[in-house]
Amino acid sequence: MDNYSKYMKTCFRLARRAEGKTSPNPLVGCIVLDKNGVKISEGYHKKYGENHAERDALLKLDKDAAVDGTLIVNLEPCNHYGKTPPCTDLIIERKLKRVVISSFDTNPVASGGIKKLEKVGIEVIQGVLEEEGNELNEVFFTNISKKRPFIALKTATTIDGKISTSSGDSKWITSEKARKYARKLRKKYDAILTSSSTVIADNPEMKHKTKIIIDRHLKCDLSSQIFKNGNIYIFTQKVPPEVNEYPNIKFIQKDKITIDFILEELFKRKIMSVFVEAGGKLLGSFVKEGYADKIYQFIAPKITNDNSSKSAFDGDNISLIAQSKEFKLVDTKKLYPDVLLTYKQP
Repeated sequence: MDNYSKYMKTCFRLARRAEGKTSPNPLVGCIVLDKNGVKISEGYHKKYGENHAERDALLKLDKDAAVDGTLIVNLEPCNHYGKTPPCTDLIIERKLKRVVISSFDTNPVASGGIKKLEKVGIEVIQGVLEEEGNELNEVFFTNISKKRPFIALKTATTIDGKISTSSGDSKWITSEKARKYARKLRKKYDAILTSSSTVIADNPEMKHKTKIIIDRHLKCDLSSQIFKNGNIYIFTQKVPPEVNEYPNIKFIQKDKITIDFILEELFKRKIMSVFVEAGGKLLGSFVKEGYADKIYQFIAPKITNDNSSKSAFDGDNISLIAQSKEFKLVDTKKLYPDVLLTYKQP
């Protein structure tokens, strides 16, 4: 089992090579051992629409190379026709003796791979490093179980939890090193989301393939730099008359713009993960509504020492500490002179 754990960790590393490229599919890596336990191939799901990890690994081999061998993969092999044929069929065709998996596929459309393999006599070893495997595909499993995008909130604060002074000055709380790492994190997610207040206050560029702006009253100048690249969705209560002048902007209109409505619309459009960078009001709303799946909090060694400075989260009104939202610290990272704390819902 320890040997399989070692190979499974390699599957995780392979899978992570495609972060930000496989959505709405999961991240999957695969290793193939021959009948003597010698590694003969590896592969991973590189991009949505391309071969799954198992096919990527097996198709690199001669037809009989994997006979009586072992296939190690971090997610239960699929059992349906999608962009590619079922991976279970190829595993059976190549006459593997054993399949080792980490996580079960909770997608009812694609699941059933284990049963199919066992039915033809292939040994299936289940649950190797399952917790790590589930963590790797936290976005995918959230999409399936909650029928909505996975939401990550990012904030950059002083030690006393402030994101700007009372006048709105915030440049720069954290170092260039921390900001560079934040830009790297963005790339893992299908889209970034911010508010019109942030666009107006900071005029950010926020380079990304998909950007979402909440601008209920169309206060933003649509010539601002954030609108100059990427596919853009603006959630608004009114649509400008010159809508055809903005081919890269899709206006999604409703009289009342709620977080529930936004997530429902994004999920319909197969936007499966969202990286939220905004002020305390919007971040606080996501926390209050229970949609903060993950929080990235960059903390600089600075103290405003001023209670009128703006807080990172400002969406609720409580009288008891017991009413606070609780999160679990899952990772710490030093980005000298700053630190990144990563939290998840418990």
